[in-house]
Amino acid sequence: MADGDRIRLFCALRLPDEAVERLVAWQLPLAGAGRLVPAQNLHVTLAFLGHLAADRLPDVVDALRRSSERAAGIRLAATRYRETRSVGMLVLDDEGGRATALADDLQERLERAGLYRREGRPWLPHVTVLRFRERPRLRVEPPDLGAVVPSDAAAYLSRLGPSGAQYEVLESVALGG
Repeated sequence: MADGDRIRLFCALRLPDEAVERLVAWQLPLAGAGRLVPAQNLHVTLAFLGHLAADRLPDVVDALRRSSERAAGIRLAATRYRETRSVGMLVLDDEGGRATALADDLQERLERAGLYRREGRPWLPHVTVLRFRERPRLRVEPPDLGAVVPSDAAAYLSRLGPSGAQYEVLESVALGG
């Protein structure tokens, strides 16, 4: 990436392999309802930044690193399936509010750096599992993922394409320093 390039970025918690495997198995029966989010794209978004100048990536990673240093003991659990007009998601319980604290701290740092503007609604810990054009109005039970304990967060590059977005981890940082 050249310095003048604009890139589409977001920061997210990466899910442990075991949780991803269980999610993928749970998703399979939903395939007829829309486009399943592939295993490599399953994550918990902390902040979606949209298009930024590529030379701002170090600032994004610095904010992510500083916020993640203070984040430890995050435990998430799938509680329900929810649909919006274009996606199906698993809403997650955030034990002790630790993931929410990480998201809030990161969003504040990114905002102070002029890289992000908070949404009007509160952050909701979730994993997008399905995309669709017409809402299928599914009524499905969430999978039993057990306690999902992410060990790192990452800055992702998002490339849009005809078959959906492709995500690439640009840099990951450990939670808790």
